[in-house]
Amino acid sequence: MIHHERLRPPSHDYPADEWNIIEKGFHPEFLAQLEAMLAVGNGYLGIRGCPEEGGPNAENGTFINGFYESRPIIYGEEAYGFPKTGQTILNVTNSKIIKLFVDDEPFWLPNANFLSYDRRLNMQSGTLDREILWETPAGKQVLIASRRLVSFVHRHVAAISYRVTLLNAEAPVVISSEMVANEPIARTNGDDPRLARVFAGPVLHHRASYAKDGRIVLCHATEKSRITLTCATDHVLETTCTTPIRPSTQKTSVKSPSRSKPDPAVRSTSPSTWSIIRHRRPRLKNSAAVLSGQWIA
Repeated sequence: MIHHERLRPPSHDYPADEWNIIEKGFHPEFLAQLEAMLAVGNGYLGIRGCPEEGGPNAENGTFINGFYESRPIIYGEEAYGFPKTGQTILNVTNSKIIKLFVDDEPFWLPNANFLSYDRRLNMQSGTLDREILWETPAGKQVLIASRRLVSFVHRHVAAISYRVTLLNAEAPVVISSEMVANEPIARTNGDDPRLARVFAGPVLHHRASYAKDGRIVLCHATEKSRITLTCATDHVLETTCTTPIRPSTQKTSVKSPSRSKPDPAVRSTSPSTWSIIRHRRPRLKNSAAVLSGQWIA
């Protein structure tokens, strides 16, 4: 019998609470478990509890109910009645990546010096909240507060609020919001039959895209199931700093002045929407219309 040593999380970093699942310290050995436990969703759209910075993670997954790709099922010996085709749910376009740079120093969880750390899934509000006090290698203290939710009213919509506050020093701040499709998925055990099949190449094929005024829209489609996916992200900024926006097809960056005073706050709210269409031409206006409150049928 194969024996696996059970890892027990420290109770002081994962205290019991009536309404919250709480994490008081960063433990990379529990990444996969926390991604599943801190996931948010509404039955149609689901987002695993990965860090906003894009990593580290076990599987940076965003999933839509009913969005899949078909694949042939290969048997060692065929027989009458065996199904010929299988379906695998796909990881859709990832629009929850928000990278932070202070003094050109990237905020990356494994290397960060935490003065305080608190992340919790609030079962009452339905939000994933995180508040971190980060001290840079230069000794500058940065308060990072984020909130993530998936809408129950508008099932296609999710949103992230990301707030950065400098506490004790001047520093340039850069916030980069990114969208990524066909992210590689690391499989630790390829022989586990419970895991979904991993396709050899990209399964989301680019169809159209555009970026304008802080809005990014990407459209992809599957080859065999012929389902079209459109993902749109808007950016709402609240700050007293000068914020030139540099958009591209996959990234929007916000840069503060090079000598911003202590205690300036830069808040970026990024609502995103995903819509799928079966066997029809892609319409980028569908997802953009959801962000504007006007759905196009």
